[in-house]
Amino acid sequence: MSRLPIVFYGHGSPMVALEKSDVTRSWNAIAGRIGKPRAILCISAHWQTRGTAVTAMAQPRTIHDFGAFPQALFDVQYPAPGDPDLAERVRELLEPMPVTMDANWGLDHGTWSVLVHAYPEADVPVIQLGMDLAKSPAEHWLVGRMLRPLRDEGVLIMGTGNIVHNLPAMDWANPLAAPYPWAEQFNGAMCKAIAEDDPKVVIDYEALGDAARLSVPSADHFLPLLYVLGARHEGEPAEFAPHFIQHKSLSMTSVLIGAE
Repeated sequence: MSRLPIVFYGHGSPMVALEKSDVTRSWNAIAGRIGKPRAILCISAHWQTRGTAVTAMAQPRTIHDFGAFPQALFDVQYPAPGDPDLAERVRELLEPMPVTMDANWGLDHGTWSVLVHAYPEADVPVIQLGMDLAKSPAEHWLVGRMLRPLRDEGVLIMGTGNIVHNLPAMDWANPLAAPYPWAEQFNGAMCKAIAEDDPKVVIDYEALGDAARLSVPSADHFLPLLYVLGARHEGEPAEFAPHFIQHKSLSMTSVLIGAE
């Protein structure tokens, strides 16, 4: 089996699950480039854990982990099967790190709001990896590196979040307004580092000072990118599409790495 690419999806609002747009068409096109994997391991911004955990149930539930949205969004189901054997394989690859085999979580909207467009048939097994809040950015990257063999086993390693994610600063009325200079600076610096295969710049993102502080006020949406970069092999090319910032402070940039 050939080595699978890796992907980071800039997922935005959960409402994207109900949309048909250039963004969702791009997500589907990325999946078409990747092909149908044997299974998917997703690192979502929306599952932060104490210690490392992986979903290990045979049929994960669709989690509607949000508040005031239309009923139509709560009605969305993504009935993909789980993969307990893959969860066990993840635990094996991460040894001697303790990994909890989780039977309670499921698929949160960071995962299914993308997958309803990328793999709408929901016929690919999906598991999620929880992000240990106690780990440093370098340690999150290292977990991705430890999981890299999965790419040669038919498993798609996928992260979902946003490179720039500052909700309080968003201009909700003007989705296409020019981004804040700090948001554009940070998104550009991270994409340049990714394009140049320089993960240290991304791991040390806080060195960008105010641009980093404003773009990443909390790390949850940024950290999934580090897992994807950890799973990268040296010299693999990166592509950026979609590649823009909406509402002035929400990066919709997605990154596909290692595609032919």
